[in-house]
Amino acid sequence: MIAYLKGDFVYKSPAFVQVDIHGVGYEVQISLHTYSKIQNLEKGILYTHLLIREDAHILYGFFDVAEKEMFQLLIGVSGIGASTARVMLSYMKPEELARAIVHSDVRTLEGIKGIGKKTAERMVLELRDKLAKLPLETNISPMKNNTLQQDALNALTALGINRLAAEQALNKILVSEPNLPVEELIKKTLRIL
Repeated sequence: MIAYLKGDFVYKSPAFVQVDIHGVGYEVQISLHTYSKIQNLEKGILYTHLLIREDAHILYGFFDVAEKEMFQLLIGVSGIGASTARVMLSYMKPEELARAIVHSDVRTLEGIKGIGKKTAERMVLELRDKLAKLPLETNISPMKNNTLQQDALNALTALGINRLAAEQALNKILVSEPNLPVEELIKKTLRIL
């Protein structure tokens, strides 16, 4: 599995981007949300999901982990393929989609091209409980240049904890106790998850 690509954005369009990584060009399908974030960047990182079909290997890229996780949840719903999930993420930000699903806002979901009433209802039925356990705000500030937080986050995700939930829990704990050792930080985070 290809987890992410880090390189130069050689060509960008609202539908895909070509990423050059040491002389190898990858074509990555993207949403409008991701395009809006990278359109002024010359290089960067895209979190990826590789879809393997009988006739093609298609790489989907996302500006942040929250969008990638939402994409993976959406394609897990019966009747929603990768193209439809990408369209949905082009219409709405991941946190807006999560909010609509958690609040059973079928009307908003039906407003997305290609999503009918039955598909919207199925999406709510299959994802509401999963998303209700997660924070709805997915635009958490990245934990860059902080190895303590990054180590704790890596350990929590290795334990199978959702990255988004782990980041938010870590941030809550570190606000009140910024100098915890990594082991204590992980233990306290597990207690509140």
